[in-house]
Amino acid sequence: MSGHSKWATIKHKKGALDAKRGKIFTRLIREIAMAAKSGGDPDKNPRLRKAILDAKAENMPADNIKRAIQRGTGELPGATYEEFNLEGYGPGGVAVLLDLSTDNRNRTVSEIRHAFTKGGGNLAEAGSVAWMFHKKGDIVVPKSAAKEDDLMNIVLEAGGEDLKDDGESWEIITDTHAFEAVLEAVKKANIKPTASEIAMIPQNYIKLEGAQATTMIRLVEALEEHDDVPHVWSNFDVDLKQLEEVAS
Repeated sequence: MSGHSKWATIKHKKGALDAKRGKIFTRLIREIAMAAKSGGDPDKNPRLRKAILDAKAENMPADNIKRAIQRGTGELPGATYEEFNLEGYGPGGVAVLLDLSTDNRNRTVSEIRHAFTKGGGNLAEAGSVAWMFHKKGDIVVPKSAAKEDDLMNIVLEAGGEDLKDDGESWEIITDTHAFEAVLEAVKKANIKPTASEIAMIPQNYIKLEGAQATTMIRLVEALEEHDDVPHVWSNFDVDLKQLEEVAS
């Protein structure tokens, strides 16, 4: 099924995205600051509320969170970041959609283009692949944490859209407006998600095997390691065992 939830599960297991705590904090601080641009009150700013919860989950000190918010609202000086998207293709013609946040757009685009070329893909024109994705709430729960019928009842009662079987995990799909309510309902049932975020979910998936799968996984890893890339979305699907082997 979904290559997205498989990838999220592996990242959670081995910390592939942010192996060092300093790097985790750097990304979280930037996200808090960017979110705070739309308002410094988390009760009125869902994005900021989620960023703060993510930071607290990583045991970020409250003072760090406060300063990040103040930089975003302009109360404290800080770098000015621009948010934008890039689109491209990976091995096998799979679609790749990137969220970026940078203080130097030209440098970042050049580095991302190089990563695509090195990874067997290429950047594409705006609009080339974005139409293949829908913005949704995405919550991944290990199968060992809940029975399908019980979880389905929780999800539907809280306003979720779908529950999908992804091998070792359940993938809960929600409308963006229902995401927080569904996530809270899952947690209240003493079910701990392995991943939860507002994600760009592909309409369809392309199965990759062998060398193409390995090359694609390496490309995603390289893109996610870039400091200016908060999120990588793609419509590739691979065997979970191969994903674990390459990501190890």
